[in-house]
Amino acid sequence: MKPEPTCHTPASPTGHGHHHLAPVDSAPPAPDQPVYMGLPDERFLRPRFYVALVFTLPVLALSMGPMVWDDFFAHLTMRSSAWLQFALTTPVFFWSGAPFIRRWWKSLVTRDPNMFTLTVTGTGAAYFFSLGTTLFWAHLPARYFSHHGGPIYFEAAAFITTIVLLGQILEQRAHARTDAAIRALMQLAPKIAHRLRPDGTEEDVPVDQVRPSDTLRVRPGEHLPVDGVLLGGRAEVDESMLTGEPLPVVKNAGDKLSAGTLNPTGSFTYRAERVGADTLLAQIIRLVEAAVESEAPIARLADRVSAVFVPTVLVIAVITFFAWGLFVPERGWLFGLLNAVAVLIIACPCALGLATPVSLVTGIGRGAQAGVLVKDAAALERLAGANTVLIDKTGTLTAGRPEVVALRPAPGFGENELLALAAAAESSSEHPLARAIVTAAQARGLPLPAATDFSAEPGTGVRATVAGRVVTVGRAPADDGLHATATLIGVTVAGRPAGTLALADTIKPTTPAAIRELQKLGLRVVMITGDREATARAVAAELGLDGYHAGVSPAQKQELVRTHQTNGERVVFAGDGLNDAPALAAADIGIAMGTGTDVAMHSAGLVLVKGDLAALVRAVHLSRATLRNIKQNLFWAFAYNTAGIPLAAGVLFPFFGWLLNPMFAGVAMSLSSLSVVTNALRLRWLRL
Repeated sequence: MKPEPTCHTPASPTGHGHHHLAPVDSAPPAPDQPVYMGLPDERFLRPRFYVALVFTLPVLALSMGPMVWDDFFAHLTMRSSAWLQFALTTPVFFWSGAPFIRRWWKSLVTRDPNMFTLTVTGTGAAYFFSLGTTLFWAHLPARYFSHHGGPIYFEAAAFITTIVLLGQILEQRAHARTDAAIRALMQLAPKIAHRLRPDGTEEDVPVDQVRPSDTLRVRPGEHLPVDGVLLGGRAEVDESMLTGEPLPVVKNAGDKLSAGTLNPTGSFTYRAERVGADTLLAQIIRLVEAAVESEAPIARLADRVSAVFVPTVLVIAVITFFAWGLFVPERGWLFGLLNAVAVLIIACPCALGLATPVSLVTGIGRGAQAGVLVKDAAALERLAGANTVLIDKTGTLTAGRPEVVALRPAPGFGENELLALAAAAESSSEHPLARAIVTAAQARGLPLPAATDFSAEPGTGVRATVAGRVVTVGRAPADDGLHATATLIGVTVAGRPAGTLALADTIKPTTPAAIRELQKLGLRVVMITGDREATARAVAAELGLDGYHAGVSPAQKQELVRTHQTNGERVVFAGDGLNDAPALAAADIGIAMGTGTDVAMHSAGLVLVKGDLAALVRAVHLSRATLRNIKQNLFWAFAYNTAGIPLAAGVLFPFFGWLLNPMFAGVAMSLSSLSVVTNALRLRWLRL
């Protein structure tokens, strides 16, 4: 029986979460269905962005061109330019911006103001006021015209719609990883099973036709199609995709076998027990799906500010309109309309639409240069506030492959002779331990004698004739004096003991320094592993970890993540195996090793390309710098607009006779965008 996982930590979390396993649906959502923040999939938004971009560029040229190159635009009258801008902006506002308009309307109906409320209110004010100006050109006060034109703000409506579309597409791409992860999981199980008939003959049948109690054969190099029990003899099964442990597991008659695991060598038969949706692999698929579906969208700082800012701006605009209309006798209502629109334009969130995506895109690019691939932009934001790091041992803290770590030759044999004989005997084997022994001999530059009469028995070892002597290589009894946590391999030559080799999954060279740096950054580092207690304890002591969990199954890894979250911790989970996929998806931030499985990388928000924890340290620095940059951008985005609102409303007119021309409101809005972009670009030179 598999032991229960144990936890050794000063603040040991207790209790386990309980989660409903939703049915698996690997079909992608319809592109026009809401998938994130009430907006449709980026496949639906992308063509709208391309159209918006094509139409917005000439609008910007028509509106800004006369200020830069007056002679070139001299042949166009002001009103002709206004009609051209109207024609180009209309499809951008109504077709490209249709998802935002729907989201704006919903925010009004549900009384839930957010970024889209402010975006569409501002772009709508700019569009409809500009349309009114174009239609009633002759009735506007002369003071609102300059030699460059009248108060036309079509470019604001078009540009804001385009840039916010770009930002939403970037976010949608980050949230499209779920289906890919589930499809990658499903591909691990073979589609065909080799079923034995009652007369002993073999037939190939689709896996969905396999029934409990059927007898199946698994050939070398094949994945198991269903869960079952080994019928007889011994076998070695590579369960690294489920357990994360690099060494194949010896199975005896009656032992459990899991779908999706690999039979590296030999052939065996087993009895099917759990098939279809009842297999362990199918349960892991449902765990991943349920974890991602239950992940709440990140609470946007911009939306929280907008919840107060939006209604405030709307109230100020309404007060401005009525104050001018009621208290200014001459053309007061017209001036009230112009000043109310100026308020909405200067508060229009062009910089707000840029603040988060520009910083994220710049930070993501800087991370890629430092070996940190950001798949989920929201994960980069969340990483800045994390306080606990749960790290899978195999392939994350360690190299994920066995290496020869110690040699003990018997009297009459030297280390090099022992290693050369063992490597020669193992040279024809594909077993991971055999490859590790051969690699160690090659690293020492040892010549390998020719081996003949090779034979292998799963779970026992190999036998070969090397230089005229029979050499056997197989498992040896445990001996903590040689190595406390290693797998021991015994070698005999002509029936005489030649020595013992210790093979272990070694800690990556960059791991100790990375652990210390993470702890300096205020993160509590806890190891999670499916390995035995002794190995976990030794690794935790060597690295100075804050705690560890040993003997943890795939489902329990996810439960431990939930438990830490229940205790108020913001959890980073770092891993590389199939068994880590549910935990990666359930964690606040999932980080996969670039050397790990495709499923782990699909389920994670960040991928460390070189597969070492030094990149995790860089990722933490990057996330904190990016979030700090976003907050700075949001401050400037609102500061420019907020400072200009009183001027736009005309509060200084009774005292100094000052009014803010709506065109200057547009300039202030542009300056806020420029400051946001300039600040975000500083991340390109961030030292990590």
